[in-house]
Amino acid sequence: MSGQRGAVIWMTGLSGAGKSTLADALHRRLTEQGCASIVLDGDVLRRGLNADLGFSTEDRSENLRRVAHVAALFMQQGFVAIAAVISPEHLHRRTAREIVGNGFVEVFVNAPLQVCEARDVKGLYARARRGEIPLFTGISGVFDVPVAPDVVIDTAHVSVDQAVDRLLDQLMRMERLQ
Repeated sequence: MSGQRGAVIWMTGLSGAGKSTLADALHRRLTEQGCASIVLDGDVLRRGLNADLGFSTEDRSENLRRVAHVAALFMQQGFVAIAAVISPEHLHRRTAREIVGNGFVEVFVNAPLQVCEARDVKGLYARARRGEIPLFTGISGVFDVPVAPDVVIDTAHVSVDQAVDRLLDQLMRMERLQ
């Protein structure tokens, strides 16, 4: 597959930070370059593979464990697996890194809470503020800001194209793409 070695791009950040937007844009750019990639979107996986899970602490951990294993399987086949998942706790991201191993790239998709709320087309933040969604990440639920991510993208100040360029540069530095 054009000399590419697999990788896992693990995008973490608040709801509305831009994870899915960046994941889709990176996937398009990789496809244009002839590289095999797949987007593992947290919302989509919750409707299928992880439909049996709720949002308790245990269920969130299991959801992310499954995503990490699926991503690792794609990576082993030479794909760039792009996981767009909130993964709010340090433990979740550490576990994903351990499951995937070499080839894991933690990307903190950073945007201020006010920006995320302004982008919220589903109205989730408003519902969370009214108490309709318990333990909503960033409002009543924890989000541990990544301590040492491999890449930080501030989507309030960086364009989608600039962000994708940074991610491609990271993959090149890791010798995952030619």
